[in-house]
Amino acid sequence: MSDKAPIEAREEHAGLVKQIREHDRRYYQEDAPTVTDAEYDRLRARLEELEAEHPDLVTPDSPTQSVGAAPASGFGKVTHARPMLSLGNAFSEEDVADFIQRVRRFLNLDAETEIALNAEPKIDGLSASLRYEKRRLVTGATRGDGYEGEDVTANIRTVGDIPNELPNGAPDVFEVRGEVYMSKTAFAELNRAQAEAGRQIYANPRNAAAGSLRQIDASVTANRKLAFFAYSWGEVSALPADTQSGVLAALEGWGFTINPLTRICHGIDEIMALYREIEAGRGELDYDIDGVVYKVDRLDWQDRLGYVSRSPRFAIAHKFPAEKAMTVLKGIDIQVGRTGALTPVARLEPVTVGGVVVSNATLHNEDEIARKDVRIGDTVILQRAGDVIPQILGVVEDKRPGDAKPYEFPETCPACGSHAARDVRADGQLDVVRRCTGGLICPAQAVERLKHFVSRNAFDIEGLGTRQIEMFFQEGVIRAPADIFTLPGRNGELKLEEREGFGATSVRNLFAAIEERREIGLDRFLFALGIRHVGQQTARVLATNYLRLDDLLAAARAAAEGPESEAYQELVAIDGIGATVADALAEFAAEPHNREVLDALLAEVRVTDFEAPKRDTAVAGKTVVFTGTLETMTRDEAKARAESLGAKVSGSVSKKTDYVVAGPGAGSKAKKAAELGITTLTEQEWLELIG
Repeated sequence: MSDKAPIEAREEHAGLVKQIREHDRRYYQEDAPTVTDAEYDRLRARLEELEAEHPDLVTPDSPTQSVGAAPASGFGKVTHARPMLSLGNAFSEEDVADFIQRVRRFLNLDAETEIALNAEPKIDGLSASLRYEKRRLVTGATRGDGYEGEDVTANIRTVGDIPNELPNGAPDVFEVRGEVYMSKTAFAELNRAQAEAGRQIYANPRNAAAGSLRQIDASVTANRKLAFFAYSWGEVSALPADTQSGVLAALEGWGFTINPLTRICHGIDEIMALYREIEAGRGELDYDIDGVVYKVDRLDWQDRLGYVSRSPRFAIAHKFPAEKAMTVLKGIDIQVGRTGALTPVARLEPVTVGGVVVSNATLHNEDEIARKDVRIGDTVILQRAGDVIPQILGVVEDKRPGDAKPYEFPETCPACGSHAARDVRADGQLDVVRRCTGGLICPAQAVERLKHFVSRNAFDIEGLGTRQIEMFFQEGVIRAPADIFTLPGRNGELKLEEREGFGATSVRNLFAAIEERREIGLDRFLFALGIRHVGQQTARVLATNYLRLDDLLAAARAAAEGPESEAYQELVAIDGIGATVADALAEFAAEPHNREVLDALLAEVRVTDFEAPKRDTAVAGKTVVFTGTLETMTRDEAKARAESLGAKVSGSVSKKTDYVVAGPGAGSKAKKAAELGITTLTEQEWLELIG
């Protein structure tokens, strides 16, 4: 990356973000992933590399700062008192050693201080949170998007490893977290019964567990023989120990199952020995695992390490190597996304890899096709890890047909026929993504924008899915978001119940779902608009900072006056937003067509003000800037602690700043704070303020 210009990095970053978001949606919402774990991890690793090299690319919306996808419809929603986050990944001994060193640096520990790690197998199942109040199970929920999951309490109660009541002495409030899974034995029995009854056959135990836990009829779940390993906790009124291993021992005493391979390790040699031992024996286990998780054992260190937006700093997942196979590439299809990007998709001769039949994979872009010299008819090497479709690693050249020709990437959009171009970057090189130039006239882009608008992360209109959007768009019934909300009033003319695939009941349910979505929260509304670079997490951060749609739109319009405007500077001062998002917002606000679409939509829906989670701290909701040298903690630790208390950390001082914490060597930021009359605290005064 050292020789790449920032504009090239931005374009590559945008492409990676788009891919990873879609993979998250398919994995967490639909239990139907379309890339391998290894391919997904490769994409995320590349994204992390880009953001490490170019920190200005990091936004709260980046997949490195978020986890999962919004919960599926069909169940009630549960807001997690503490977010259920994902884990960072390690793929080698060097990665694990780097993780230990990062912990050491963050905590400012010397080389002699021992760091004990709690190690346990990474179960390939479905994450769940179990809330106990007064020692009784009151709620069971899936992870969802990390902030809000599905209420599956009735189904959770049928899992034999989950007690409905905790013993006397357990805290009044305790959220137990772990993995719901299906054993290989139970999986084989289930598929045998499904086949005999002529019903769906599940591809793997993970999908079977997810499908079983999401049954509307809890009696079906009860017959599926699900199991549960406890490994963590969420909100608690008290903890029974001061170490990870101690809390797990307490959970075991309360009746939960803790994985028997869990062990405390000291140092990289012990860690790697356990990793190799578990990897060698994974085939003999009656449940699927895809790696080993390491967590800092001391809870006071966990508290200090805290979290980044997507994952804890005190834990990491060490993944197992991927599986491989060979098959034939039968064709390459081109899909057009809502931003006009042309994405090639490989259509494969179905092949079984690790017990799962796969038939397609993404080829990313035309440069990737050329680099690997992938041709139709080639025998290709696939790689998969876990339960998903693989990536193409390369071609078996001695099996190439004699008439195979290099693939020619189309220069016109397959949807509208418009020219598809690759922008020229500032360094003179071509952008990796070819985009349709049709814009508003391109039906594929318009349809994809509408699909995004009604998706579960956005307006979540049940009954208005991909098939219905495509049909309504083709017939001219829905061309813009506002048209969705005028459907009920137009049905006298449209007579939807008379159309194929509809009926009186389904139309009535669709109209009810539309009516339910006439009121929506600010963060979901912003995400639904499909503004480039403004995904779910970025929308949440913007909502947190502006609270009201009118205020945000006013700021975006003012920011369109240019980077020197006060509104623009306030935008980029928000931690994690940066110039990329500010430019996207300003561009959106300046486009007259967008204003027309927005005005029409706001005539049909009401956007409610954002209410941030309430935290009873002295700095909750305050904006803080750290400057100078901190003496009792690292800058990273100070920022993490402030955010954990509900404060907003900014990189620059403005009129909206509440506190500037100035250590020795503070310069221009402290001077500007004095000029603006902003409260300036020493490090010790800050520590006293936050308790």
